[in-house]
Amino acid sequence: MSVARQVVVEADGGSRGNPGPAGYGAVVIDPATGEPLAEAAEYIGVATNNVAEYRGLIAGLTAAKALFPDAGDALRVHVRMDSKLVVEQMSGRWKIKHPDMKPLAARAAAILPPSSVTYEWIPRAQNKHADRLANEAMDAGRDGRQWEASASTAALDGPSARTPSASPPVQGPPGDQAAGAAKARAALAAARGAAAPADALFALPGETAEAPLPDGTTGPGGEPTDAHSATRQPAGTPQTGWGSAPDLGAPATFVLLRHGETALTPEKRFSGSGGTDPELSAVGRGQAERAAEHFAALGTVQEIVSSPLRRCRETAAAVAARLGLDVRIDESLRETDFGAWEGLTFGEVRERYGDDLTAWLASPETAPTGGGESFAEVAERVAAARDRLVARYAGRTVLLVTHVTPIKTFVRLALGAPPEALFRMELSAASVSTVAYYGDGNASVRLLNDTSHLR
Repeated sequence: MSVARQVVVEADGGSRGNPGPAGYGAVVIDPATGEPLAEAAEYIGVATNNVAEYRGLIAGLTAAKALFPDAGDALRVHVRMDSKLVVEQMSGRWKIKHPDMKPLAARAAAILPPSSVTYEWIPRAQNKHADRLANEAMDAGRDGRQWEASASTAALDGPSARTPSASPPVQGPPGDQAAGAAKARAALAAARGAAAPADALFALPGETAEAPLPDGTTGPGGEPTDAHSATRQPAGTPQTGWGSAPDLGAPATFVLLRHGETALTPEKRFSGSGGTDPELSAVGRGQAERAAEHFAALGTVQEIVSSPLRRCRETAAAVAARLGLDVRIDESLRETDFGAWEGLTFGEVRERYGDDLTAWLASPETAPTGGGESFAEVAERVAAARDRLVARYAGRTVLLVTHVTPIKTFVRLALGAPPEALFRMELSAASVSTVAYYGDGNASVRLLNDTSHLR
């Protein structure tokens, strides 16, 4: 009978550009002592954050298996990552829809029996060792070389900086750690040699939020994902209790401004990113001007980012003109693509596509008729935009001019609320909502659907 072996794997990956120069890091840890048993890191060329994170997981599991090659089913591995996407997908709670992600997940799942591996999401601050390894790998790639274990300083974020593992202590003797580490390095080298070159070249689309009903009302949403660059500050589980809360500095504050009315807004017609891209109506232009006056009086907005759709660009331009700021366009802030339903009322869709509408309302995985976006796809896009923008604008106040679905999704994710919470939020044209994101991953909803500036 094999002696039970238990280890912790912490893994991370990042991309400086998404896609961009990417690398991963992974460390295998003795849960009883917190000591690192093996480290792995690699520069993988141009890739996305999600690909780098999965590659880090694969490296960590491979190293763990190589440490105890004779353990068989007695090996237990507890994986800790700050990638919500990887943890939820590998735990089986989120579906893996993107065709380029499926082979990576399959490779990770095939390394050890599924019953031998458990997964836990942790805040970024608790994943410093793997994060530093990933950054060392990216730095090495920048300098035209590969990461070398002998030059690594990632262990400085080791036992004293790491929180206690959720795994129970190792049962039995720890084994020959030096020999095990050598085996792990050999196994990782073999795995890298066998890896398909395309793994480093996946270019995944942006990620995001939920979908609304006709311009002004919203249906249930999809599941959030987590993709990040090497320097992002992710949204995560709020700290419980205030007694020992550290001074986290100024948060990244998202002021979420819904665009002004278009001709479709008062008619409650589906108006997403796949339709006619309407301009603001006269009422909408007046709303944009009043919003501009409001933000000019406050004097707090430092940056402006807008959806690429015309109604948002026009609203953002009105505010930018008053504040003297430039407008950055972010494709991930666009509204849902409603496919064949674009321009129709809810009643018209019910009459023409009743079964499709029922299925769409019942499942976040179902797309509108004619190739639109599912709620899950939109949620993935918006969540990734959140992480990217939080990293870019840490400590700053940013006006995001966007749509019903993205705004409700920012709020829902910050609250940790289920998709059906979208049905319980009102969001008027040109309304203002605010969410703050702190360095520990805590998100604070400060305002929802404020229209006082329009009165």
